[in-house]
Amino acid sequence: MEFLKAYFDHWMMQTFVITLITFTVAFIVRLILKHLLKKTNITRNLWDDGFITAAMAPINVAILLVGLAFATQPYPEQDASYLLEIVPLVRELGLILLLAWFLVRFIKQAETILVAGQSNKASVDETTASAVSKLLRISVIVSCVLIIMQSLGYSVSGVLAFGGIGGIAVGFAAKDLLSNFFGAIMIHLDRPFKVGDWVRSPDKEIEGTVESIGWRLTVIRTFDKRPLYVPNAIFTQISVENPSRMTNRRIYETIGVRYQDAKKLPQIVEQVKAMLAEHEAIDHDLVQIVNFNSFAPSSLDFFIYVLTKTTHWVTYHQVKQDVLFKVMSIIESNGAEIAFPTSTIHINSLPELSKLSKESAQSE
Repeated sequence: MEFLKAYFDHWMMQTFVITLITFTVAFIVRLILKHLLKKTNITRNLWDDGFITAAMAPINVAILLVGLAFATQPYPEQDASYLLEIVPLVRELGLILLLAWFLVRFIKQAETILVAGQSNKASVDETTASAVSKLLRISVIVSCVLIIMQSLGYSVSGVLAFGGIGGIAVGFAAKDLLSNFFGAIMIHLDRPFKVGDWVRSPDKEIEGTVESIGWRLTVIRTFDKRPLYVPNAIFTQISVENPSRMTNRRIYETIGVRYQDAKKLPQIVEQVKAMLAEHEAIDHDLVQIVNFNSFAPSSLDFFIYVLTKTTHWVTYHQVKQDVLFKVMSIIESNGAEIAFPTSTIHINSLPELSKLSKESAQSE
């Protein structure tokens, strides 16, 4: 018995036991959290899923950190005096880092939850959620760094003062980087577009679907599937169209009939008006115009100006095709034809031509 008591009183054995208990507790807690995560996945509430997912890794590391810190307590002071001095500081800094890690993970999970909530008609879009998430994560990281520096004995006020002076120099050196950063802020505030929108610029050769909005670059996927990386500062200097937010699409076509069908043109125009007035894909609350427009070189032109209900690109072209086919049928049903470029040459009867023709006949 004395031997066992002396054996268990030895600091190496105590350290081993504490370490074993620590890893056992960490393993059990991990199993419990996994079980809870399975339970919460069944519920409709996504926030408990996000909380447990964000907390799993930091909690396990925290248990290991605290347990290993206790495992150093049985060390003989004369053998590990320096280690025993820094263990409380390491434990304190580790817990601060773990708390920051948990907050960063939870903010990321919250972003995912808010974006996924769009299917449930939530009001938060992906662009806003991403911007707020990035700002909050940066705030957590900066706060964590300042707290750690304060714990290490550095003066935070001195660091901030130095940062203010150094920020001026960095600002001049990183002018383009800062302009892109503030460009990103303006995009998030003004909201000219968001992730998933189709955008184009009449000033630059920029057109495609927005894939992501970062702090320096906006990634646009062009329609030939190439990624286009645009610095955010560019958007403060150019005009940007957002066709994704259009309310209607326009059909604006000029159609010409032959000059010999001039008497049939009024009836054609009226029938086209009636057809458009009854077309179910045309928005009848907006302007509709069908009028004879001009005397072209080889045709009498009338134009159609209407707006469709749909804004979907493929559906719009199907509607436009249907309208044009019906216009063509109306023209043909009236015995007219669609004009194509022609030239007519009028030759007047001249005395010289008659004389030449008679002389030619006599010579034969």
